[in-house]
Amino acid sequence: MNVFSVLVIDDEESQLQSLESFLTKRGYAVYTANSGEAGFKIAKSNLIDIVLTDFNMPGWDGMQVLQKMKELNPEIDIVLMTAFGTIESAVNIMKSGAFDYLTKPIDLDELENILEKIKERKLLIGENKFLREQLQDKFRFEQIISQSSLMEKVLNTAGRVANSKATVLVRGESGTGKELIAKAIHFASDRKDKPFITVNVASLSENLLESELFGHEKGSFTGAINQRTGRFEEANGGTIFIDEIGEIPPPVQVKLLRIIQYGEVQKIGSGSSIHTDVRIIAATHRNLEDMIIKGEFREDLFYRLNVVPIVIPTLRQRKEDIPIITDHFIKKYSNENKKNVNGITHEALDQLMKYNFPGNVRELENVIERAVVLTRNELISTQDLPMLSSQKEIDKKMDPYNLDDGYETKIKSFETAMIQEALSRTNGNKSAAARILGISERHLRSRLERL
Repeated sequence: MNVFSVLVIDDEESQLQSLESFLTKRGYAVYTANSGEAGFKIAKSNLIDIVLTDFNMPGWDGMQVLQKMKELNPEIDIVLMTAFGTIESAVNIMKSGAFDYLTKPIDLDELENILEKIKERKLLIGENKFLREQLQDKFRFEQIISQSSLMEKVLNTAGRVANSKATVLVRGESGTGKELIAKAIHFASDRKDKPFITVNVASLSENLLESELFGHEKGSFTGAINQRTGRFEEANGGTIFIDEIGEIPPPVQVKLLRIIQYGEVQKIGSGSSIHTDVRIIAATHRNLEDMIIKGEFREDLFYRLNVVPIVIPTLRQRKEDIPIITDHFIKKYSNENKKNVNGITHEALDQLMKYNFPGNVRELENVIERAVVLTRNELISTQDLPMLSSQKEIDKKMDPYNLDDGYETKIKSFETAMIQEALSRTNGNKSAAARILGISERHLRSRLERL
């Protein structure tokens, strides 16, 4: 059984020492940090289950820590400690994604109860039938909103491949819904009652990725203070979805190939193999064929993954889907925010239809959610879409045929946009962003300073 790890963040040394002693005696693996920034660095290089963070600190406050940790790994549970235990602050904390909060001085019995609840939830999440049924309903094919012929072809292929054992490679730009298609395939298959496990390669370093995928034995490397079960072992009988497969470094590619060929996983530091029955669905936005030519991606692994390729069209290629997707998100966020928003004006919908959505469906969802939250009317109007107006200015700067802004401004705008996109895809991980851009991390940091 895994030992749960807790990261405690507090700028008071006495509080850190007290909580570290309390948690260590109760069997937790404990990490400590005296600032949010230091804690984030620990979380990036270690496997953290729970973060216990102070609310008021110099630098990042508790809400910033919560946001950054959730961006890094949404499965990390956050508990905030605050001296301001008002109902209002508690509600805001919970709405922002925290599991719970504690008021200072800390009641250790209450802390222990909260941690036990988190542990229980984590242990049950893969086995609880009720949760599986919820997921199955949420991600069935009928829930993918579309009326375009391009998406109908995608869904038809996904439906036919669902009950096979074939590996699937889902390709498409960021925000097109690659993970949604992967989940739909899983929950339409005979594996639907088994785990669906997601791994985002771009957000993990090479050492952490290998441990995340395959697990490790205690003492197998510096910092391996406990045995860790890998994601392939956790997914046994079910499906593993490997997002951004193009970011996998060559040494890990070799191990992944062995799993596909022989169905065997070997933990880091172990001399024996574990048999596992896992269906692999991988996804990428990168051109793997070009990477093969450059020697960055194994050709034999590509052909093993690409048994059934599924290419998801961009939103700008299927603009006929924008009205029904917009309607879906209006209903969703109206219900979530208890707002009486019934639709969108003709002018506002026209503005959406004319926009290219570089962030695809994910960007459209963000636009509609913001509009629903901020509008004071029953219909979303163009006044509720200011971000699209500002985007027109950005598009103008990026347009190579519009020379009003001059060469230097255009080059700087284009370079900035590329770097922002790479950092967004890797949750701020500069080394992973540099790999996407095909430059060194040092070069990337230099460009960031200059820009």
